[in-house]
Amino acid sequence: MAASNSVIVLGAGLAGCAAALSARAQGAAVTVYDPARAARHRVCGEFLSPEVRSSLEQLGAWSEAEACRPALMHSMRVYFGRRVCTDRLPEPAIGLSRLRLDHLLRDAAATRGARFVAERSQPSPGCVLATGRQTGVAPGDRLFGFKAHFSGPPGDAVELYFGDRFYIGVNPVEDGFTNVCGLAPESLLRTIHFSYDALLALNPALAERTRPLTRAMHWLSTGPLVYGRRRQPRGVYPAGDAFSFIDPFTGAGMLNALETGRMAGWAAATGQTPEAYGSAVMGRLRRPLLVAQVLRTAIAMGAATHLAPWIPGRWLFALTRPSA
Repeated sequence: MAASNSVIVLGAGLAGCAAALSARAQGAAVTVYDPARAARHRVCGEFLSPEVRSSLEQLGAWSEAEACRPALMHSMRVYFGRRVCTDRLPEPAIGLSRLRLDHLLRDAAATRGARFVAERSQPSPGCVLATGRQTGVAPGDRLFGFKAHFSGPPGDAVELYFGDRFYIGVNPVEDGFTNVCGLAPESLLRTIHFSYDALLALNPALAERTRPLTRAMHWLSTGPLVYGRRRQPRGVYPAGDAFSFIDPFTGAGMLNALETGRMAGWAAATGQTPEAYGSAVMGRLRRPLLVAQVLRTAIAMGAATHLAPWIPGRWLFALTRPSA
């Protein structure tokens, strides 16, 4: 395929804006379609692993992210029931809200010449498809994601709590807030009338951690969630969750969105075929997708607490990062 002088991007989230920045860096004219006129809060773990600095530097947006004064995390704690595994991260990770990160990337793309149109547009050959995660009916007990920000002591670690069939992550973000985000099956949520505050109390360690915190916003919820690769129209460049939705407990979702968006924008602007692009992305994501599937199955079976002695936190972190 020949290089393109014009790139259409559907979706103005992390992947879409990363694609716009990447395509503009190749000299392509970029139009981004998204019905939302501005960034908004989204259900997201808001954890960015250390590799994100390189991704944002390649997109020319690291200085803007750094100016937001994101929270720094130096270690991770993984709770399986009352058991806890603690490990230091190889480099400091950062906590930055999706609202702030989406906003700064959208501004950066607009400043560099991308045109934003507040409308929906149908996928067409050669476009970058970055319209977000898939929802719908999936086999078995349906899963829902949820998130809220809390005020109070933020801590300096990313904390992962595996309960009986549910998972919740806790980590600091900018401005002293703490993000609490997780997923749970519909059958469990119905027993507590979809009260996410009540869900926190089901895990003693999590209840103790959140006791000094005060919820600063209404709970956001999304679902039912459908994991894995999505079937997309031929000839497009899917990015972020439109390519494949990975479990939040991996802490790699935001990094994957930025990386696949960057790769999709470059591919669309330089004429790399969608098939070659897809193969390159799968080469990076195959391992974390497989590990996430295994852990998700263990959580659904209520077996997560038995895994504690066998999964050091540093292994969980390393195995769920994209391959270089």
